[in-house]
Amino acid sequence: MRRAIISDIHGNLEALKTVLDDVQRQQCDEIICLGDIIGYGPEPLACVDLIKDVDICILGNHDLAALFDPEGFSNAAEQAILWTRKQMESGDTPEECLSRLNFLAHLPRIHKDGSTLFVHGSVRNPINEYVFPEDLFNQRKMEKLFSMVQRLCFQGHTHVPGVFTSEMSFLSPEETGFKYEMTSGKAMVNVGSVGQPRDGDPRSCYVIFEDPWIHFRRVEYNMDATIQKIHDTPELDPFLGDRLRDGR
Repeated sequence: MRRAIISDIHGNLEALKTVLDDVQRQQCDEIICLGDIIGYGPEPLACVDLIKDVDICILGNHDLAALFDPEGFSNAAEQAILWTRKQMESGDTPEECLSRLNFLAHLPRIHKDGSTLFVHGSVRNPINEYVFPEDLFNQRKMEKLFSMVQRLCFQGHTHVPGVFTSEMSFLSPEETGFKYEMTSGKAMVNVGSVGQPRDGDPRSCYVIFEDPWIHFRRVEYNMDATIQKIHDTPELDPFLGDRLRDGR
């Protein structure tokens, strides 16, 4: 099984379409989305419509916030979520609106396949917990997380790709040569972000998993088109577009 694992699209249709095209060229058998289809970006409806066709999708914190109330978000993120909700509730026909809302409302919080777990945030808190590289200094947190991982956990949420090993190290894609082999240890793998990378590389990032190999893919997309669409939407903070250039 050759699986493409994507995450954190954030309403960036240009990036999503480019990544899905790359997935097709890579001849993957299955696509798994780790959530945050919407939020920040200018085309939430089209992104949901595309993700509805993938094999498996789980719930992200922005997806949840669009259904209920955003909590703990920055002003720009909260403003984007409230605008996104209006789009979800009023765009296209009532039947299409209901279909998209029902899709988000029924997304699972986790997906498990044997000893491999798929979450948005972390194995402990699938929706909201961040696991950053600097968390390696929080030994208690990392030991607890790894105690809950059977073998392998794929996650997103931070938009920072890389591999956390049970030896308490973090390996960026560059450090692994963009591929990592699962051996006898455990690993938590952040697949990065399709629509809003934050590791200093503005290209979209996703992972191809063909056990035991994990491959990180970086894909260039029409960033200027997304930035212009954000700038043309008064309800979205221009910063949400400008930051795409820096990958931060």
